[in-house]
Amino acid sequence: QVQLVESGGGLVQNGGSLRLSCAAFGNIVPPYVMGWYRQTPGKQREMVATLNSGGGTNYAESVKGRFAVSRDYMQNVMYLQMNSLKSEDTAVYYCNARGPMMRSEVWGQGTAVTVSS
Repeated sequence: QVQLVESGGGLVQNGGSLRLSCAAFGNIVPPYVMGWYRQTPGKQREMVATLNSGGGTNYAESVKGRFAVSRDYMQNVMYLQMNSLKSEDTAVYYCNARGPMMRSEVWGQGTAVTVSS
């Protein structure tokens, strides 16, 4: 079973940047969709950005133009570059992978991002 491990979270000032990483251990066989989600206390987990095996991307309206998802296929790592961060981006960010060739979708353990004003 694939395992996902996030890293790169931390404390950043309003307007700053962070890059999150999601290392995948194990093969994720196409077709698949990998994505970044985030959650704050008392709220449902929401999609931030997804990347499918065909290279297509999708972003939440709130992050369009500020965040970018990418993948290093050689290193088997997915990234989320976050620029122009706002206080409302504060959340725990989770990495996800799902696809018909996988027994079940997989989540990482999460990495916390705090944007201070």
